[in-house]
Amino acid sequence: MKNKKMKAIISALLAAVLFAISTPLSKKLMENIPPTFMAAFLYLGAGVGVGIMYILNYKKEDKSLKLDKSDFKYTIAMIGLDILAPLLLMLGIKLGSASNASLLENFEIVATSLIALIIFKEKISYKLWIAIFFIIISSFILTFNGKTSLDFSIGSIFVLLATISWGLENNCTKKISEKSTYQIVTLKGIFSGLGSLFIGFLLKEKIINYKYIFLAMILGFVAYGLSIFLYVRAQRDLGAAKTSAYYSVAPFVGAFLAFIINGERPDEKFLLALIFMIIGTIFVVNDSLIDNKINKFEL
Repeated sequence: MKNKKMKAIISALLAAVLFAISTPLSKKLMENIPPTFMAAFLYLGAGVGVGIMYILNYKKEDKSLKLDKSDFKYTIAMIGLDILAPLLLMLGIKLGSASNASLLENFEIVATSLIALIIFKEKISYKLWIAIFFIIISSFILTFNGKTSLDFSIGSIFVLLATISWGLENNCTKKISEKSTYQIVTLKGIFSGLGSLFIGFLLKEKIINYKYIFLAMILGFVAYGLSIFLYVRAQRDLGAAKTSAYYSVAPFVGAFLAFIINGERPDEKFLLALIFMIIGTIFVVNDSLIDNKINKFEL
């Protein structure tokens, strides 16, 4: 039993690490691939990769888990938001720093919780309210340039808009989360990727070197596709709340990798925001592991 739980914990942490590599490596790849196409190939990589996994495991999966007509509106909303969110994130990473973007991704917790409260009337525990408070302060510090009262980082604003889009997407996906994970990830990957690809052509974006397309799709499969797969496997033995607590380390891993991969250096503003973000994350983890009241936050 202990070995089974330990494997689940390792799966959850590995899922977080795999997702964390997407931000710094995406910034690196965007030296050769424009933002909209980058978002497209990340999701196409996830959709195609998990789609192959779905085919290989098709006979083993319970047929009752398939999506049906009642899931249509949430599936369409999920795909639409998954076109918008990564596009905003790629623009944010392109215009700002990968380390800032990684930390700001934790704002998805705030967005998901508040949308669940306002639209779906879900309750928020006092510990999660405290976490939201600290994460908002940290996000404000990362977004504010500090030169004038109206001087905000455009890159950070795009990242925040991406997390809000994903927060809404999380709540839509939650409505179909009991259905086939293979099918959900394959659909969101392929159709969101094709949607972003279409937008990229409309914007007349150009790819400098086509060999990087394959690398972007591999990154999408690993950082998005496999990350979700491992998350779901961990969730079976740990539960949604505990798994999401372990997954909350992803932004910190992403920020650390940005220093190594992108050669970025933390300034005083980043370090101050990091302190507030750590405090907020501690309350998120505490709320998940003890009170068992927060939900899974997906891509």
